[in-house]
Amino acid sequence: MPSTTRRVRRIPLTALLSAGLVLLTACGGSPAKTSDKARAGYPVTLTACGERTKVQAPPKRAVSLDQGSTEILLSLGLADRMVGTGTWTDPVLKGLAKENAKVPRLADRYPSLEKVLDKEPDFVSASFLYTVGKGGVADRAKFTALGVPVYVSPTDCAGKDNAGDDDGTRTKTLTMDTVYGEIRDLARVFDVEKRGEKLIADLKSRAARAKKSVDASDTTLMYWFANSESPYIAGCCGAPGVITRELGVKNAFADTREEWPQINWETIADRDPDVLVIGDLTRRSQSAESARQKIKFLESNPATKNLTAVKKKRYVLLSGQALNPSIRTVDGIEQVAAALREFGLTK
Repeated sequence: MPSTTRRVRRIPLTALLSAGLVLLTACGGSPAKTSDKARAGYPVTLTACGERTKVQAPPKRAVSLDQGSTEILLSLGLADRMVGTGTWTDPVLKGLAKENAKVPRLADRYPSLEKVLDKEPDFVSASFLYTVGKGGVADRAKFTALGVPVYVSPTDCAGKDNAGDDDGTRTKTLTMDTVYGEIRDLARVFDVEKRGEKLIADLKSRAARAKKSVDASDTTLMYWFANSESPYIAGCCGAPGVITRELGVKNAFADTREEWPQINWETIADRDPDVLVIGDLTRRSQSAESARQKIKFLESNPATKNLTAVKKKRYVLLSGQALNPSIRTVDGIEQVAAALREFGLTK
């Protein structure tokens, strides 16, 4: 996801130690209190973005720190084992509102470490390394030192170089298999493997149906996440690349492996895509976040108003989560497929 305003919270050491003592007291129950089922299948050890994560028992007080991770847990029916969420870009996925309402939202963006620790979590999940790194909630090492296992989605690190201050570069092309791997990991941690496989089967079925309905190999798409001055445009190989490949269309910027490079409007005009896929965000951390703001800019700016997609009003509006590697990427596949049919671009 394109970076937003970054900040580092300075937390007094005494506060960390105090919170840590509370946490360890709450989570340090003896093995005698662990259920037979938990003892039989645990500990579960996963490798999460280069670090091993060991979970001693099915979590009962989980905190999810990115919307993509939250929606997976809610889709697995785990609201009753969640005590907090944070870092949202969109309203919650349709069908999950009732379950989501049961879980406290600690912050719309990054909650403070103190707020997370106040919930006495026994497991923390995140979709992005940055969320549990410098400038996010806290470094993973701080949670680990307090005995809280942290899991970071492989979609943000497997086959991806996150060095530098940008949104990273894909060294290997992302596929939905990595998202499905995240679902399996989380289902295993919470001992709900059958639910995980059911969710994966549903997502695969939906993607296959959408793909079957489209034949638009000559059509070029461009994906715009945010920012009007120096727009973040999707490169070849992240979540938008999944949508592009599934539907057999072309990405106007398939020649870059950067996740979300900032491209100038003159270069975009030269590529002149047939369709614009636009992030319709509800956050307010950059310019042109909502689809309405983006379309207003496109239709009034001299550098963009003559684009083919703008003149023909070929806009596809997707949530930010559909443009991030998540279960909503399948929503993106479905919505883009439907739009291509509506625009008359399928054969």
